[in-house]
Amino acid sequence: MRALAWFLAALVIVPTSAAEVVRVEIGRRTDVLGGRSFGSAGGYELIEGRILFAFDPANRFNQRIVDLGLAPRNRDGRVEAWADFSVLRPKRPNPDGVALFEVSNRGLKYLHNVLDFGSMSPRPNEPADLGDGLLLRLGLTLVWVGWQHDVPAEDLDRLGLEAPVARAADGSPITGLVRADWVVARSTRSLSLAHGSHLAYPAIDPDGAETVLTVRDGRYAARRVVPKTAWRFARADDRGEPVPDARFIYASEGFEAGKIYELVYRSQDPKVAGLGLAVIRDAMSHAKYQPGSPFAARYAVGFGISQTGRLLRQFLHQGFNTDERGRKVFDGLLIHVAGGGVGSFNHRFAQPSRDAHRYDTFFYPTDLFPFASAESTDPASGRVDALTARLDPSHLPLVFQSNSGYEYWGRAASLIHTTPDGRRDLEPPPNERIYHLAGGQHVPGPLPPPEANRLPGSRAYRNQPLDYRLPLRALLVGLIDWVRSGTEPPPSAYPRIDRGDLVPIDQVRIPTLADVGRPGVVHQPDRLDFGPRWAEGIVDREPPVVGAPFPVLVGQVDSVGNELGGIRTVELEVPIATYFPWNLRRGMAGDSTELARIIGTWIPFPRSVADRAAAQDPRPAIATAYPDRAGYLARVRRAAEGLVGRRMLLADDVERAVGRAAATWDWIAR
Repeated sequence: MRALAWFLAALVIVPTSAAEVVRVEIGRRTDVLGGRSFGSAGGYELIEGRILFAFDPANRFNQRIVDLGLAPRNRDGRVEAWADFSVLRPKRPNPDGVALFEVSNRGLKYLHNVLDFGSMSPRPNEPADLGDGLLLRLGLTLVWVGWQHDVPAEDLDRLGLEAPVARAADGSPITGLVRADWVVARSTRSLSLAHGSHLAYPAIDPDGAETVLTVRDGRYAARRVVPKTAWRFARADDRGEPVPDARFIYASEGFEAGKIYELVYRSQDPKVAGLGLAVIRDAMSHAKYQPGSPFAARYAVGFGISQTGRLLRQFLHQGFNTDERGRKVFDGLLIHVAGGGVGSFNHRFAQPSRDAHRYDTFFYPTDLFPFASAESTDPASGRVDALTARLDPSHLPLVFQSNSGYEYWGRAASLIHTTPDGRRDLEPPPNERIYHLAGGQHVPGPLPPPEANRLPGSRAYRNQPLDYRLPLRALLVGLIDWVRSGTEPPPSAYPRIDRGDLVPIDQVRIPTLADVGRPGVVHQPDRLDFGPRWAEGIVDREPPVVGAPFPVLVGQVDSVGNELGGIRTVELEVPIATYFPWNLRRGMAGDSTELARIIGTWIPFPRSVADRAAAQDPRPAIATAYPDRAGYLARVRRAAEGLVGRRMLLADDVERAVGRAAATWDWIAR
């Protein structure tokens, strides 16, 4: 049971008649900002607690949950799981209200940071936490429920799920192969089997024949076995000495920087990870159909970013938008920076935090056909499928898929709107819009950039600062209007093959900037074979057999290197810098020609004609592109007002866009 220290003193039990949600336990209630009013929505309260869920293994809508039938059952024959929850709701309920459910990325809360310019506080109740309060001024009920089984129980700032362990029919432990890998940034003696700070499956047979550690020099390079005499299952203590631990590996000579290490081992007691998808389903079903729910609302809209955007894509593909009673759950979904991915969310020994990038976390079940909501055919297998093929058509939510430029380079985003052979455009279905936030990286970087972000010997910076949150806010408002009143949203905006702004990487007209370089690779999803029982959610081959990759296309650029297709923010419409959504691993250990994980590259224009000549920069100098600061900002304002007219920017955000452009000008000028 996750330890919530405040629970015993503050426990309030909310009765429920829904079998899927057995009990809601409220541990804490707090008036937000002392009762401050947020426009017509009035005051808000923060409610925290736990939910007890029960799942019927015999229900046909639960058949897709891997190993549910092997989990322990209560006296009613149901499988139980506890989840943490948190909700910000108006104290004066709105009968026409919308619940915005953020699927918590690794147990954290991104919602206020991404859409309110606030913080990622686990308990948002300070002015800085709530930013400009847009979400609250809209009157939304904000909901978070733990869904990820491997969030550490002692980390009370993260929302987690207590999922049961699956056992064989005779009660004996289930064992299976597990894999971990690392791109070692700097030499170290100890590596955790977990991804990030999550809980790892421990090794149960350290000396077994299936326990193999390999090292290689690149993504597809040949693996070399590391002799078992050179390492052991242990972690380094404060003095760097080994302490036996089945969740770490240790090498007295150290693991070499720049190398890719990969460990395959056997573990036991898999958690029923797929319950995370069912928890999301049943929590929002409770919100819509159970009177008195702490997060009651007429409409349900889901928001997922990166990992949890991929989870929402899998939620659709595996048909979870229908609850146990055959009712529609989400009315709308905003799936953000997920690219073409799904994830390690619903199989035996799943590790939900594992993802897949060009040069990080390799060959996990993250990039799997089908990629698009429109029906398509995999030319290698002949399989015909669509992301939403398993959903009742009446249960299709209204969907926005938004991606930055990075997802085209690093998360195969082009495959959500092209055929799997990369030759033709695929039109999204009527319930879906696709938006490309041109030039952006996975998550916006800081402005001004720290000097430590400057590339070695270059004018360029890694972790670029294009802030796509402004158009994203407008998209959220458009989605809510579409859900609530049927107002048609802005048309899709993304690069296309038939317009010539979606192209293979060797056709991208990247300006020649001597100190930056040009990428020669892009992340392509490989066809992966996990063994004969993969269709049942069981992995028998680790690492998987790697087949031919799916071709991926990226956005074409303008004369200064900024992406053309999609939503172009004022930074691209009135440029004083180039925003590449990719970054090479220059200065990092290992292959410097590969792509860095989730970051882009920022190169300010030369300030003067002399600077331009000295750098042999083909882009214009700021001094010749604009008469002065005032003239530049006047053009920025016109560009911002144009975005408002296309409903890609809120009218209230024009001053914010102009202010950020002014700050960028001032920093470059200094």
